Amino acid sequence: MEPDDAELARQPVGYWTGLAHEVVIRHIRETDSTLGVTQRHRMTLNALASREGGMTRTEVTDFLRQYLTPQIGEVSTYPAVLDDLLDKGWIVLGDGGRLTLTEAGYDGRARLAELAVGIRRRLHEGVSDADYVAALRVLRRIIANVGGPVTLP
Repeated sequence: MEPDDAELARQPVGYWTGLAHEVVIRHIRETDSTLGVTQRHRMTLNALASREGGMTRTEVTDFLRQYLTPQIGEVSTYPAVLDDLLDKGWIVLGDGGRLTLTEAGYDGRARLAELAVGIRRRLHEGVSDADYVAALRVLRRIIANVGGPVTLP
């Protein structure tokens, strides 16, 4: 039986936000695995594509550190992610130790973008844009109330 509004108002936001994070990351991970990659691979490809001239290993790791959670992965695991992308031929090491995407990397990134559309569709099933925006506004207010950042990194 669905709890009423009074019951929901007493439930802990930390539980629900933690569970939401866990299950969303699990769904993303399962979906990305169909291409033999992880969310960290996706994040790395996006980071490299956003920087003309690429990034060094250290720059990639430092840049992505702000997005990592225990469910996504530890920053110490980035050498393995970079090595895997190099082995797949999706990135290449160039002058000055700068990593850049290859044609195969851009193709892989495009396939991941297609998967992202499906992920978003699945996560938003039965949720209107207005409800989604309202939920984000509430979460941002709660975060602000305890001194957290209310903008994306």
